[in-house]
Amino acid sequence: MLERHELEAFLTLAEELHFGRTAERLRVSTARISQTIAKLERRVGVPLFDRTSRRVELTAVGRQLYDGVRPAWDQIAAAVEQAAAVGRGVTGTLRAAFVGAAGGQLLASAAELLRRRHPGCEAELRETRLADLMPWLHDGEIDIALTIFPVREPGIATGPVLVSEARMLAVPSRHPFARRDRVCLEDLARVTLLQLPGSLPDSLREDLTPRTTPAGRPIRPGPSASTFNELLTLVGAGHGVLPVGAQARRYYMRPDVTYVPFDDAPPLEWGLLWRADAATARVRAFAQAAHDLLHDRPEPRQGYG
Repeated sequence: MLERHELEAFLTLAEELHFGRTAERLRVSTARISQTIAKLERRVGVPLFDRTSRRVELTAVGRQLYDGVRPAWDQIAAAVEQAAAVGRGVTGTLRAAFVGAAGGQLLASAAELLRRRHPGCEAELRETRLADLMPWLHDGEIDIALTIFPVREPGIATGPVLVSEARMLAVPSRHPFARRDRVCLEDLARVTLLQLPGSLPDSLREDLTPRTTPAGRPIRPGPSASTFNELLTLVGAGHGVLPVGAQARRYYMRPDVTYVPFDDAPPLEWGLLWRADAATARVRAFAQAAHDLLHDRPEPRQGYG
């Protein structure tokens, strides 16, 4: 059975890939980390790290061990935090991020429900650029974020789908598509598709801005931008088109952009995500409040507004 300090040293070194930074994070000496890892490798029977004078890298066995242990460790940490929170109650400030007006409206309502349920807990709402959403989450700038699914990224946990809305195509108002009642996914092969920021998960970018149509026809990639408004500005200027949710028609009416419904695209789904190793009682309470806000209704919630 591995001891706690061995697991902490291994997981931290696997993320930092630097003995000095690992020692700083765990508040021990570099020699202590080196000794712990060496002892762990003797117990396992194979090297877990390749070490040179310039870098530290996981071996194949080390990567396999990390992938197997990290989720379980996160679950243990979250369970301990949740148990401790039961005793002290849900208190403190939770930082929740959103992109766009519709997301802000949703989170504001969830924050109000959270305050009613837990008077000692406050939610600080922050609007973020598309490009900053995941970096803020990974760096601990925020505790929880509302975004489009699917998000499949190591170390990131996702809650249930909160909102489902029709998928539309934002096109320049002078584009031939703007005169149509519907477009289909194969139509994307005839236009330039604007790109989401590279900091967003691959799973999300591949879903919203695919490289090919369902039939395999290539889609021409266009420029990217850091914010949703910047992307719409590019659309209006004729630099490309962009798939969006139906809520854009209400919150982002522009004379230079027309929103045309897809007739064969799946709906866009929105939900909350947070760091798996930071699933505090506040995070879980806020996620529950958002879920209850949108699902404790006679009819299922479809779209914003």
